[in-house]
Amino acid sequence: MNNFIEYKSAVADYINQINFTKEPKELYEPIGYIANLGGKRLRPLLTLFAAEVFGAKFNDAIHAAVAIELFHNFSLIHDDIMDEAPLRRGNKTVHEKWNLNTGILSGDAMLILAYQYFENYEPAIFKDLAKLFSKTALEVCEGQQLDINFETRNNVSIPEYIKMIEYKTAVLVGAALEMGAIVAKTTENNKVAIYNFGRDLGIAFQLQDDYLDAFGETATFGKQIGGDILENKKTYLYLRSLENASPADKTELLNWFSSKEGGQEKIEAVKSLFEKTNATSDTQRLIEEYTQKALLQLEALEIPFHFKEELKEFALSLMSRTV
Repeated sequence: MNNFIEYKSAVADYINQINFTKEPKELYEPIGYIANLGGKRLRPLLTLFAAEVFGAKFNDAIHAAVAIELFHNFSLIHDDIMDEAPLRRGNKTVHEKWNLNTGILSGDAMLILAYQYFENYEPAIFKDLAKLFSKTALEVCEGQQLDINFETRNNVSIPEYIKMIEYKTAVLVGAALEMGAIVAKTTENNKVAIYNFGRDLGIAFQLQDDYLDAFGETATFGKQIGGDILENKKTYLYLRSLENASPADKTELLNWFSSKEGGQEKIEAVKSLFEKTNATSDTQRLIEEYTQKALLQLEALEIPFHFKEELKEFALSLMSRTV
């Protein structure tokens, strides 16, 4: 997308001018820290782009975009606490740099700050944005709880896993796009179609994220490689490997996932099993399937052709990303 550099600059400039030096500093410094770590900032960029796609100026959606980014970072602070993750975007996680209580409280404050940004819109738009945001935030929490539940379950199905990542990750991508559509005051048909595009693309995005967690590079991916394996996360890679495995390989995989011990040896052994059982290639095929499903949603959009082409180009670029 040609304007993404401009969108990213607009989001960065806005976040840079937010006052994170307020008192008590122990509350606001961690918020400023994670907000300024940068990262892909995919969701706010999508909000700005969607606004422009549907005929508004992208800066009209800057407050909604910042709200999405703050909410996403709030969820990362709490996710990292629950996962006991040491790294985020190649830097120390908030609870590692400060402490557990600070991470919880600063995350809570970040969520409240996100809601405040909707106050910049007229009442009708405020209502629609807040309604979508509340629905999405609750679904993200439901997805996170399902993810936690799966850690202690040995009978997780692939459809259950897809539902979990839809709620935990994909609905926020869909909401980011729909918020831009809401600000632009487009039709209900367009709002539904752009949301569905984002949701399906978000599922593909999370599947790719799971794949990169095992087979990416720390320097480019920004997180500890093999973290999901060490935490016994029942990702699609794991579930598909179990389905495809021989009895001996299945026993070995279940043994590795019976505890959180093993370190680098465990990571390498499990990755080898993922490859041996063709779970890696199956995951890549499913990523492509959901990407194509997202592209079908573009046909329902009442927008200029060149915008459909840009959305298609963006979707395809996510399939081959390394970060």
